[in-house]
Amino acid sequence: MNTPFLGWAATSPGAALEPIEYDPGTLRPEQVQVKVESCGICHSDLSMLDNAWGNSSYPLVPGHEVIGVIEAVGDQTKGLSVGDRVGLGWFAGSCLACPACLSGRHQLCARAEQIIVGRHGGFADRVRANWEWAIKLPGTLDPASAGPLFCGGITVFGPIHDFGVKPTHRVGVVGIGGLGHLALQFLNKWGCEVTAFSSTPAKADDARKLGAHHVVGSRDRAALRKLAGTFDFILITANATLDWDDYLAALAPDGRLHFVGAVLEPVPVPAFALIGGRKSVSGSPLGSPATVATMLEFCARHQIAPLIETFPMAEVNAALAHLRAGKARHRIVLAR
Repeated sequence: MNTPFLGWAATSPGAALEPIEYDPGTLRPEQVQVKVESCGICHSDLSMLDNAWGNSSYPLVPGHEVIGVIEAVGDQTKGLSVGDRVGLGWFAGSCLACPACLSGRHQLCARAEQIIVGRHGGFADRVRANWEWAIKLPGTLDPASAGPLFCGGITVFGPIHDFGVKPTHRVGVVGIGGLGHLALQFLNKWGCEVTAFSSTPAKADDARKLGAHHVVGSRDRAALRKLAGTFDFILITANATLDWDDYLAALAPDGRLHFVGAVLEPVPVPAFALIGGRKSVSGSPLGSPATVATMLEFCARHQIAPLIETFPMAEVNAALAHLRAGKARHRIVLAR
């Protein structure tokens, strides 16, 4: 008989989390079982708790920025052993047989399994995932703060890596929160000239400390218009609706406006705003397992880490309230 997992679950949309025991079933041959040491909290956890995307099922144990130690492995796992410290992000499995997986783009697998969609996640003492998504943590990274790299970090590192951002590029980052504060660090060490766009003037000093060379108000239309034709890449990490025409105009020829923030309202994109400068608008989920590993090596080399606040797992409801109130600076980690 399996030992029950112990987690924190919501029983309905927006409800407070309560302790829960549940039977995880038999460990599948391709899975690893991870004893959770810590788990970051992401805005996506709030969206799932509130059923904002319409794909939540209850009871729901959130959590998809897990750091922990493997305590069991299925007989078809590869490259991992009991005792390895690993991280887990949004994805918990992929089919390994479709064109996306076979070309190394596992995050685009149509049959990908998400760690908190239809299953329980990392606000628990244990969690499971397929071996390909359990990525070993380099020994030089602090496990206490590394959890947010597995969602927030790879969300912004992925497009920098995958869309050919060069050290000679001028890059803008819109939104200096949980995602943006990591993007500034990555891009600075990547060698880019980095501009931070924020609606909060008080964040200007922090943005410069994190790697921004310039700081501009994200709603300052006069300042934006002075930057017309400037940027090779603009990364949207915020979920707010902005003056998209000004951001498209700020792109240089062949520039790309890339969304990783979940902007819920439609983004108007006039065709002529793209055609003349051969500009692009795109978006992406997290990166592949190989890109996650590359990101971790990059963080270890350049001493990049999330800025975190820590709450005990038992104070998860207080931590969620802190995030909902917009007080997190810049990520929250639950420690067991």
